[in-house]
Amino acid sequence: MSVLHIINKSPFEKNSLDTCLRLAKKGSAILLIEDAIYAAQKNTAVADKIIAAVARHSVFALAPDLDARGIDESTVVDGISLVDYEGFVRLATEYHAVQSWL
Repeated sequence: MSVLHIINKSPFEKNSLDTCLRLAKKGSAILLIEDAIYAAQKNTAVADKIIAAVARHSVFALAPDLDARGIDESTVVDGISLVDYEGFVRLATEYHAVQSWL
């Protein structure tokens, strides 16, 4: 069963990202929204985790949340696909289940 995992907490404040990465099955998708998009940036303490995740999962980041936090798209880890709100809805309908990590 393919699952879309949605993470909204900063990896620098909560362990939601770590828990998700530990439990997500290969081939599932991960969507970073709200403060979780800080995990999408290159050259951070969690960048290696995200690079490894890109090899096992489809990883997405919500572009409007990058913009809202002043994060330039050029600083996003290679392999992360940016989606808009329409893309968010499309992802939620493409996967059999959606798991939100709080």
